[in-house]
Amino acid sequence: NVEPVSFSKQTFTYKKVGDCEIKADVYRSKDDQTRPVILWIHGGALIMGDRNGLRRDQMERYVAAGYVVVSIDYRLAPETKLNEIIEDLRDAHRWIRTSGPRLFKVDPDRLAVIGHSAGGYLTLMAGFCLSPRPKALVPFYGYGDIAGAWYSRPDPFYNQQPKVSKEDALQAVGDKIIAEGSGRNRSRFYLYCRQQGLWPKEVAGHDPDQEPKAFDPYCPVRNVTKDYPPTLLLHGNKDTDVPFEQSVLMAGALKRIRVEHEMITMENRGHGFDGGRDAMKDPVISQTFDRIIAFLDRRLKQ
Repeated sequence: NVEPVSFSKQTFTYKKVGDCEIKADVYRSKDDQTRPVILWIHGGALIMGDRNGLRRDQMERYVAAGYVVVSIDYRLAPETKLNEIIEDLRDAHRWIRTSGPRLFKVDPDRLAVIGHSAGGYLTLMAGFCLSPRPKALVPFYGYGDIAGAWYSRPDPFYNQQPKVSKEDALQAVGDKIIAEGSGRNRSRFYLYCRQQGLWPKEVAGHDPDQEPKAFDPYCPVRNVTKDYPPTLLLHGNKDTDVPFEQSVLMAGALKRIRVEHEMITMENRGHGFDGGRDAMKDPVISQTFDRIIAFLDRRLKQ
């Protein structure tokens, strides 16, 4: 068991678009030491969720290991399209690198990105869309291909649930730009997208059948080069939301280009396997976080 850690939390607005303030929470130990930094990205299908999705037990593990954690918001779809969401990621990264050393004592050259689900997707995007590139990536149940059948066709798992009508789905979202979506109603829009196979179209603003090439810049699996950062993939092989195969395909692309990577298969576990209230009491989860910290330490502390 990890001892409770003493930490400070500060909230900053790293960007403003119109009257939408886009914020970041910074967690760090209460000292003046300059530390490596984790850019942490929440999930929610790019449609819902916010920076408060960072679980306290996980944040404390990272802070206890000597990292500053910056949990960011970003504008949410469908009101904002994917290219602008990625722009927010770039701006958050630039803000951490330029303002972080002064505001919260981080070393901008020792930066890793960690994200869950859609945040795992953005973590994989960070491997080629950020400059300079992060030193390490840790995507939890992320995905490298947003145009594949799993997202662009009606989903069998989600179609077992009661059908969401188009009208019901559209009532769950609006036309106002938002960067914090607590999401109970917004999940109706996500469910509709999965039942109809419309997520790529609604989020990216392109039809993968009509404009397949439009997705090239937004599919990490198509953008792996020898400069891609060391990556630790985590995925449950019983995931009903993001197919386990998505991490397998990404690992295959990394292996082909000979990018340093590891993949942790969480046997018989589903989506959000680390999300239970007592997850850290599960020895498998706790040991998995030991491996994550060791992976980060090798790339950011040596």
